[in-house]
Amino acid sequence: MSESVEHTRDSTRRAPAGKGERVADWADGRLGIHTLAKSQMRKIFPDHWSFMFGEICLYSFLILILTGVWLTLFFEPSGSEVIYDGVYTPLKGIQMTRAFESTVDISMEVRGGLLIRQIHHWAALVFVAAMLVHMMRVFFTGAFRKPREVNWLFGWTLLFLGIITGLTGYSLPDDLLSGTGIRFAQGAILAIPVVGTYISFFLFGGEFPGDAIIPRLFSVHVLLLPGIMLGLVVAHLILVFYHKHSQFAGPGKTEKNVVGAPFLPIYVAKAGGFFFLVFGVLGLMGAIATINPVWVIGPYRPDLVSTGAQPDWYLGFSEGLIRVMPTWEINLWGHTAELGVFIPFTLFPLILAAIAVYPFIEAWVTGDKREHHIADRPRNAPVRTGLGVAWLTLFGVLMVGGGNDIWATQFHLSINAITWT
Repeated sequence: MSESVEHTRDSTRRAPAGKGERVADWADGRLGIHTLAKSQMRKIFPDHWSFMFGEICLYSFLILILTGVWLTLFFEPSGSEVIYDGVYTPLKGIQMTRAFESTVDISMEVRGGLLIRQIHHWAALVFVAAMLVHMMRVFFTGAFRKPREVNWLFGWTLLFLGIITGLTGYSLPDDLLSGTGIRFAQGAILAIPVVGTYISFFLFGGEFPGDAIIPRLFSVHVLLLPGIMLGLVVAHLILVFYHKHSQFAGPGKTEKNVVGAPFLPIYVAKAGGFFFLVFGVLGLMGAIATINPVWVIGPYRPDLVSTGAQPDWYLGFSEGLIRVMPTWEINLWGHTAELGVFIPFTLFPLILAAIAVYPFIEAWVTGDKREHHIADRPRNAPVRTGLGVAWLTLFGVLMVGGGNDIWATQFHLSINAITWT
């Protein structure tokens, strides 16, 4: 009898924990992983097609990091001059920087190099475009209101840093087009009264173009800015989890709940599939759509400017600000102030700053201190919608101004008439 009782007790004892389970218990006791996962993995996310713009931002950013790391292995950020002797015959014997030469080598000699380089460039354009459209969705639906004002600032900072990262990135190959863009930026810096010359000398390490700007842009492009942006992306996603996702009005939806699918497994499965869809589209674009063919454009020379030189689209409005501005200048205390460049150079950050602080201005003007988790329909917020359309109209007009020479040649119009209009 005693033996049978003892046998029953042994059979009910727990089997010894496996190694993986012991590691999981150890980690949970110190990091609280199980508790965190239990509370967050079943978090509900609403389902709406416009929410995918934010996902496109995230996935294109990840693709940028992956392709950027690969390109870093082959690109040489050096301003030292060499004579090209590679496989691309039309450039043989031409003087260029090592940065341009390594870009041509990546495109012509490294297996898959051109594909990765073009995917990287297309992903940069899509990243900024998706951020802009995502922020427009947030703006027009009022999803920036309390308690999400800080997350709006995170998104705005990501957009601003994305623009600057794009500028530093497409300037690295040192081709004639990107070199013209650097020259344009240097001219804008020189327009800053009193200190412009000193800032230019500091950035370029002496007279333009020098040989220091490319290594400095490279460090900023691959280390400083991506590191800051990665931290902001993590903080942005944490706040999305913490505040819960905004949702559009509908049956059963209130300010106190979220109606949708759980994060695990449904949302994760859909997000994973969407990531590979975005990667596939960008891969297809990189394979069939040529972008920035530096071997055709040629290396940068300070005495040349390529016809129809345009920056990437997200800097088109800054170019338009300068092109549509009259060439005013005044002389003060022995200094020449180029107002035709300085005023647009000042308006660029002011316009962006107005976008950043808008949530706080709207809350102050309306006196609205409530929390909002239900998104507005744009037609129900006519003042906000009107302001957004006004900004988009300004953006469109400046994009036309930034490409006035292209519009003039394509539509057989007077470039002066376009600028004055």
